[in-house]
Amino acid sequence: MLSIRSIVSISMVFTVLISCQSKTEEKAVATPPEIQFPERPNILWLVTEDMGPYIPSFGDSTIVTPNLSRLAKEGVIYPNLYSTSGVCAPSRAAITTGMYPTSFGANGMRTTSYTEVTGLPSYGAVPPPEARMVSELLRMNGYYCSNNDKEDYQFKAPKTAWDESSPYAHWRNRANNQPFFSVFNFTETHESGLFEPYGFKNIETRHYQAGDTSYTWAGGRMLEEETPIHLSKDTEFSIPPYLPDTPIVRRDMWKLYNNIAEMDKQVGAVLKQLEEDGLLENTIIFFYGDHGGPLPREKRLVYDSGLNTPMIIRFPNKQHAETKDDELLSFVDFAPTLLSLVGIEPPAYMQGQAFLGKYKIKKERKYIHGAADRFDGFTDAIRAVRDDQFKYIRNYRPNQGYYLPVEYRERIPTMQELLRLSDEGGLDSIQSLWFRESKQPEELYDCKTDPYEVNNLAQDPAYDKKIEKLRTEMDRWLSEIGDEPSLPERDLITKLWNGADSQPITSEPKIESKDNLITMSCSTEGASLGYKIIDKEGTKTKVWNVYQKPLKIPVGSKVVAQAYRIGYTPSKIVEKEL
Repeated sequence: MLSIRSIVSISMVFTVLISCQSKTEEKAVATPPEIQFPERPNILWLVTEDMGPYIPSFGDSTIVTPNLSRLAKEGVIYPNLYSTSGVCAPSRAAITTGMYPTSFGANGMRTTSYTEVTGLPSYGAVPPPEARMVSELLRMNGYYCSNNDKEDYQFKAPKTAWDESSPYAHWRNRANNQPFFSVFNFTETHESGLFEPYGFKNIETRHYQAGDTSYTWAGGRMLEEETPIHLSKDTEFSIPPYLPDTPIVRRDMWKLYNNIAEMDKQVGAVLKQLEEDGLLENTIIFFYGDHGGPLPREKRLVYDSGLNTPMIIRFPNKQHAETKDDELLSFVDFAPTLLSLVGIEPPAYMQGQAFLGKYKIKKERKYIHGAADRFDGFTDAIRAVRDDQFKYIRNYRPNQGYYLPVEYRERIPTMQELLRLSDEGGLDSIQSLWFRESKQPEELYDCKTDPYEVNNLAQDPAYDKKIEKLRTEMDRWLSEIGDEPSLPERDLITKLWNGADSQPITSEPKIESKDNLITMSCSTEGASLGYKIIDKEGTKTKVWNVYQKPLKIPVGSKVVAQAYRIGYTPSKIVEKEL
């Protein structure tokens, strides 16, 4: 498979060669054309969870994934996509806002719970007032936006964010010929799929009936003996060196790949619906994971095993099919790229950069950044920066051990096996690294020669220039986004709430009417206004519309409105009758 960049390089070399010939022998050399996008393309995001590069398109042929392999054959693979955190909610916050989670208090995981453990109040992230979820920005520009069905952004999504966010959400529910942005979340590959008793989640069947609001499903799990088997349990697996090679670990590896195969079937079901609707060639399809893998020393960590996730993009009419793009990409780039693809200039508050579309940046990014802070009831403070080869990690709590006893993770049999062997002294020198009682203040890894990041080069004088360059980049990034890794979490909450003792509340919307013209406003800076219309027969519109300008409604109707500011408590619902 030739990469886009490789094709360009070959063309340049050929150009140089023929330029040495006589002018009469010169021939024009074609370079790959720019991707052509429909004027108002549909966008489909297929998002799986806890996903490292475990699929054939990215070099791992353990399990067969016919639907993802077809998508890759018809599209472009991106092997260098990195989440901003090794866990889902902060990463999804970055995806939907185009901002680094550490810049607006979104990098803690489960800050609305574990209050008895931490002694801290429940709180959510608070982005700047101008920030919006990217789906709301698309809705304001005429797109139908649906999310099926996981949200989890480290803040509660406002009602203005989606036309529909539910197990039934689907592009099929939009108005005729309305362009759409539809997200389908596949949770089968989540780390909880490794828990005992093992089994598939019945709720996942919704993807086969997506859009059918008459369908009902059973919750819970099917036990292992009832689930489809996609892979022999006797399969030989490549065990990463940070995990022990034991029957329990191999069993979890089998579960991991078996879950991927089931997820692939569900992806195929959604793609089939897209083809049945005749929308394939007017839709840009993204497949990616919400961060790296589900196993211990993968999820929640800032090593590549926790941040790197595969991405495939299929462009209309298979443009640039079966190619690879090696550029460094971050989750903060998703929101600006999504807007760029539909012709909207990304707003200045977004910290990412568009890598496709009308507003594509001219220079590719040189670095990606990652961070780890709060995980349930446990906290740390770690920052990372990576270029195309080296990663620099700064540990702000070096006296604290690497391993955090997160109860949720300890439900994984492999985690239980690691803890048992650690207690018994049965781990080797690499497997023991994670269980040291203290951390080195700095880490430096050559990710090409040491992809598992187990050989710390920070103290090697041969790498002094490299580590200094990455230190400087990290300092620049922290300053630019206003990240204070050493700030105590209680002080962070005070900062987010502007010194208040409790979560701020969005002011109630003010509704005025004149000659059937409705005008709405809210005194809370940056608040979004959602509204519904109730006609004189009492019929209410299903969707919360985003208020943008004065609107006319029929005499005898009512308008129902609510104001939202992300990170604030929503206002009370107010009504006005004409």
